[in-house]
Amino acid sequence: MLIKLASYGLLVALLPLSMAWVSDDPDKYRKLIWITLFLTLDLIMFGAFTRLTDSGLGCPDWPGCYGQSSPVEAHDDITAAELADPGGPVTVMKAWIEMIHRYLAMGIGVLIIALMVIAWHRWIKSERRDRKFAPMFPTVLFLFVCLQGAFGAWTVTMLLHPFIVTTHLILGMTLLALLAWLGARQTEHPHVAPPAAALRIPAALAFILLMVQIALGGWVSSNYAALACPDLPLCLGSAFPAMDFTNGFTLWRDLHMTASGELISYEALVAIHWTHRLVALVVVGLVAWVALRALKTEGLKKTAYWLLIIIALQFITGVSLISLHLPLLLAVAHNGGAALLLFLLTMLAYKTLCCREDRGDTLSRQL
Repeated sequence: MLIKLASYGLLVALLPLSMAWVSDDPDKYRKLIWITLFLTLDLIMFGAFTRLTDSGLGCPDWPGCYGQSSPVEAHDDITAAELADPGGPVTVMKAWIEMIHRYLAMGIGVLIIALMVIAWHRWIKSERRDRKFAPMFPTVLFLFVCLQGAFGAWTVTMLLHPFIVTTHLILGMTLLALLAWLGARQTEHPHVAPPAAALRIPAALAFILLMVQIALGGWVSSNYAALACPDLPLCLGSAFPAMDFTNGFTLWRDLHMTASGELISYEALVAIHWTHRLVALVVVGLVAWVALRALKTEGLKKTAYWLLIIIALQFITGVSLISLHLPLLLAVAHNGGAALLLFLLTMLAYKTLCCREDRGDTLSRQL
């Protein structure tokens, strides 16, 4: 089974590897990084689709499906489980969704291994060390994707434990940011004006707060609290409804349960949702402010424009999710919007650190 699964991962990776190899871009290593980043964004969105369709346990074991490498081979077991519990987590469709998610994740793992091997090969063979092929960063990426895979396994074996599911999401987003930084390091950027230095701390704060908000979004989703406050702009008709923050934000507890083993209260779900909604307003304000300041700095305008567009769309989709009662495609788009914001803030941070006119490429070489 493991050999078959590995071959599926290689097959998934074969197309992007071929695209990078036959592309007209003279820097095929850089091309492969950006393709891997794009597929990681796709994986994050498909992971959201998997979670939102309750397909996370479509195959209740890991890494295969009922001990097989595909739902085709496990069809009898899946059908039997579906007949025994028609409303349960196992159906043929959910099994396929879950396994496609795993195949895509394995393919990205293969691509990251390829990036690491290429970097080490070029670093060792090159007489003149080129910082673009410094192998430590791709090696860290490889170790990171292994950690992400472990949390993917625990997501299944620990039956969608909210803390594990949320951590799995955070690690996926962090992997995207790391790939964005690596991609930015391979790409030539126009120098930015010296005032960009003043944006370093605000951009870092926006990045950190966005990661907190992404974690809160994962906590909302993993606890099924997305509609705990079904009205806008208030929550249950009040600015401060009855809330249970203690049980809502107890991190280590089973799904739908408190730490003491009791069924979690609605007030706890309201606390989770209300906090996510409150922090969202702060994130929108801070990111918009950083983007507006970046608009005034030569070399950052394009990134700033995109930040303003995506943060506006993210706000609109967030509001629409509540008013339209969580339509699936809109919820997936909301997850994708968060990933795009993280990517853009990573690029903004890179440019403020590494592309200043007054320091040229000195800091860039160090990083």
